[in-house]
Amino acid sequence: MRRYLRVVGLCLACGFCSLLYAFSQLAVSLEEGAAGGRRPQAAAMGSWLADGGRGPGRGAGSAGFDRPGRYSLKAQPTEKMHLAVVACGERLEETVTMLKSALIFSIKPLQVHIFAEDQLHDSFKDRLDSWSFLQRFNYTLYPITFPSDSAVEWKKLFKPCASQRLFLPLILKEIDSLLYVDTDILFLRPVDDIWSLLKKFNSTQIAAMAPEHEEPRIGWYNRFARHPYYGKTGVNSGVMLMNMTRMRRKYFKNDMTTARLQWGDILMPLLKKYKLNITWGDQDLLNIMFFHNPESLFVFPCQWNYRPDHCIYGSNCREAEEEGVFILHGNRGVYHDDKQPAFRAMYEALRNCSFEDDAVRSLLKPLELELQKTVHTYCGKTYKIFIKQLTKSIRSRYDTPPKER
Repeated sequence: MRRYLRVVGLCLACGFCSLLYAFSQLAVSLEEGAAGGRRPQAAAMGSWLADGGRGPGRGAGSAGFDRPGRYSLKAQPTEKMHLAVVACGERLEETVTMLKSALIFSIKPLQVHIFAEDQLHDSFKDRLDSWSFLQRFNYTLYPITFPSDSAVEWKKLFKPCASQRLFLPLILKEIDSLLYVDTDILFLRPVDDIWSLLKKFNSTQIAAMAPEHEEPRIGWYNRFARHPYYGKTGVNSGVMLMNMTRMRRKYFKNDMTTARLQWGDILMPLLKKYKLNITWGDQDLLNIMFFHNPESLFVFPCQWNYRPDHCIYGSNCREAEEEGVFILHGNRGVYHDDKQPAFRAMYEALRNCSFEDDAVRSLLKPLELELQKTVHTYCGKTYKIFIKQLTKSIRSRYDTPPKER
């Protein structure tokens, strides 16, 4: 009897195993069938990637692959450049002209961060909203903002609002890199070109500026400064390219404590120590910081920040003589008086220029005629370097087949 029961039990076990095997084969078959239904889409996706992200032609591929919202595989988004400016007082028109010069030539999308006094916000909106047809341009307006416990001191430093630039890394916390410019800047070649200098930073560099002077005999810092400054003649902060992620992370050497301090912790102690010794406000504080941390600064040539000092006593910016002026900086109000008519002619030409292609193309001839009237000045004698790069920029951007602007 026991033998009989063992045989029955063995038969039942074999039958159960057979059923398990049958069900497993059925499952494998169903899975392969489902996978077979997915393979064309996977193959199409692989082909799309191999084809440089262009995807199948219209009508090609499976219905699921072409269905809107089914996938988000597109070419990598174009890198966005970030430009910041601080405008107070009578600086609206200068700022708008600067932005126009940036947009006329630039290629990549430009996000502009405008820090302005409250009474200027509506005027900025009226002017800039009329540029809504420019698909590569977006802007954000911010109030002037200083630390509440020291706002009065920072506002009184040098010029109203000028020291706002020192706090950009702390305010724009989500922005990795930024190009700061003064309102009296004119771009004569694409912003993309100075933006590309970020890739030339070595592992220790966090910011880039141009020297304050090329000729030490007429330099200000090396003759008059009562505080430390960078290099032989100091640096000018009117055009400042920043890797703000690195700026926020760095611990700075200083002459106030043996401990290194981060950006947000070093600014107020610097001001307290040197406020009676500085003349040019926030620029002087930057010079002091990079005097103690020279490895952190990338210095670009004078043609990226060309000022009256480079020609007022004769030309002394060799790079501009060879390649032309890349960025014109009309400091000391030279766009609005007759002291440097060559600078004023450049400003008025770009201020009056519209975004239409024909207007930009026709900019050069009347501008050169105006510049020829300035040859009685030292800067006017070298007027050709003012339009050398400008001519190349116009031809490159507007004499080629039209692109989306």
